Amino acid sequence: MLLWFIVLLPLLSCTPVERVTRVEPRSWLLAMNLNPGDSHTMHYSTGWTDDQFVGTYAEALSRDYINRLVWKQGVRYLALVRHQEGEVDAVKVFRFREPDRSLLDRFRETDPGRTVVTEGGPLQENISRNAPLIQHDPIFSASGDVAFNWNNSDNGHRIVLTGGQITATATEHSDKTRGLGNDFRCDPVEEQTLGGGKYAHEASLVGYSNYKQDGGTVLGSYALYVSKDADNFPLPGARLQLIIQVEPKHPSLEL
Repeated sequence: MLLWFIVLLPLLSCTPVERVTRVEPRSWLLAMNLNPGDSHTMHYSTGWTDDQFVGTYAEALSRDYINRLVWKQGVRYLALVRHQEGEVDAVKVFRFREPDRSLLDRFRETDPGRTVVTEGGPLQENISRNAPLIQHDPIFSASGDVAFNWNNSDNGHRIVLTGGQITATATEHSDKTRGLGNDFRCDPVEEQTLGGGKYAHEASLVGYSNYKQDGGTVLGSYALYVSKDADNFPLPGARLQLIIQVEPKHPSLEL
């Protein structure tokens, strides 16, 4: 018996310890959807700071939508997603500079506004080869970080990219800025439209004589997803849902 123990001892001592990978899924929550082609216009002064639901769960990805509960949650990551009837054709993921603040708090900072809210540029950027007219898209034709409440003179734009078509200063009198949640005739600090809605629009077009996406020219719908811990998003071709779970890019290894 002692002899067998002596023979087996080297084998027992060399048995490798099994490493177990624990992968906890992380969640993206749909905070907003913008459909420039529906009958509702989410321009600069509509919905962004009202602390109210817009739309319904059933039509969350087909019409304009804000989830009031998600809008008030503290979040660290933002995904800007362009989609065609719920299918992703372009996505950019960013990390907020100030973690754990809500979208509602950030969009309420209109005075002075022009706040760059993300840092380091996109953590992820994927565009389908079949995505239409990307060169005219205010988000996916542009580079840089995300800025909220970009204003100048009587212009207001809720979401722009710092490397996109934007005004250089708040005093510049120009209608050049292209983004999401726009109004070319408004009081951007008081969040009031001054043009009777004539110059208000959800999504701009870059390089078109007609500056706004509408029922005639729509590049797609735009979904805003937020997360506390997910830093990657499903690729073009994926179907969107109210809640999307992903695996972390760098799962931890535990013994």
